[in-house]
Amino acid sequence: MSKILEPSKTINRGLTLFKMLFAFLLFMLSIDMLTVSLVRFNSQFAEQLFQATNNPFVGLFIGLLMTALIQSSSTVTAMIVAVVAAGTLSLSQAVPLVMGANIGTTITSTLVAFSFIMKKNEFKKALSAGVLHDIFNILTVLVLFPLEVYFGFLSQMAIYLTDTLFDSTISGDEDYTYNVLFTRPITIWIVELISIPLVSLALAIILVFASIKFLSTSVFRVFMSPSYNKANKHIFQKPSIAFFYGIFFTAAVQSSTVTTSLIVPAVANRKVALVKAFPFIIGANIGTCITAAIAAIYKTEAAISIAIVHFLFNFFGALIFLPFPGIRNIPVKLSTFLGRESVRTRFVGFAYIVLTFFIIPFLLIYFNRDGDIRQMGANQNEKPKTEKTKDLP
Repeated sequence: MSKILEPSKTINRGLTLFKMLFAFLLFMLSIDMLTVSLVRFNSQFAEQLFQATNNPFVGLFIGLLMTALIQSSSTVTAMIVAVVAAGTLSLSQAVPLVMGANIGTTITSTLVAFSFIMKKNEFKKALSAGVLHDIFNILTVLVLFPLEVYFGFLSQMAIYLTDTLFDSTISGDEDYTYNVLFTRPITIWIVELISIPLVSLALAIILVFASIKFLSTSVFRVFMSPSYNKANKHIFQKPSIAFFYGIFFTAAVQSSTVTTSLIVPAVANRKVALVKAFPFIIGANIGTCITAAIAAIYKTEAAISIAIVHFLFNFFGALIFLPFPGIRNIPVKLSTFLGRESVRTRFVGFAYIVLTFFIIPFLLIYFNRDGDIRQMGANQNEKPKTEKTKDLP
């Protein structure tokens, strides 16, 4: 009898893995399609928005809002690299955009948590896992943003590393391809087949939300399998191991949105403790830097510098929170509290998403669009220092 059942178990396991892979590919395709559709819909929109103001607070929230809409920090940071490479945006202006993009990308994992809203216990854990990525990036911004605004901490360090590590005769090339995933040929074919940018944009948005639901359902089934339980024990055995797995998986798929979203069902179904999942999320933040790095390889030194800024921001975030268990538990406790309150009052979770990712950024952008809090001189907002090195012998 057991011999008869074995083939069916193998088939079911294979089918579950196939569904997970399909959901994963659909998710990546939908994000890529959303990117291409937005670019086709208005190719000048991103540049105009990025150059709207010199106020670093507004830059921070523009990056947040843009990434919340596109749901991919890799895409937005790659676009920022392109604008900096063209010389239309200075390095100091671009840094807050990168910081905001790191916060904005976390909306997807929070949305995944809402697929568990009908299950009280699972929803509490899922939302805690979903907002953990948000809170980590927000706390990192609270530490590094003032240092950058008043001392140029990240931008000056990036300039130094660029001048030290890269050839100062690198020539710029304005021909740029946005965040290119392996799904790009299919994406281009679909968008060109539809031919109406607004329709392809609407389809992409529908696919994003459909793939999120499909992905969370299929991942749950994989998490229930014995093979995952074995891998789970290894991946989340120690904070350092989980951290490096987070880097590896995210670098492989070029999207922290995808990898951090996979953590939510695992925590919701008690397969991974929230405190053990946190180092993986920190690693995912560093792994996603690979997209900006790839985008900057053949660009100007300023573009290379902003790619380095992206890495430094996430590196210092990891350096602050990863080594010390006491500090590492702060985001975990805050996210647990928010998850608990959201279960008591479901409105709290929705209010958190709408306020954090849309209403507050929009209002701050609107009311501060003409200001500049920096008192660092007009030269701070002119050409990036790295570009000046091109004139040197």
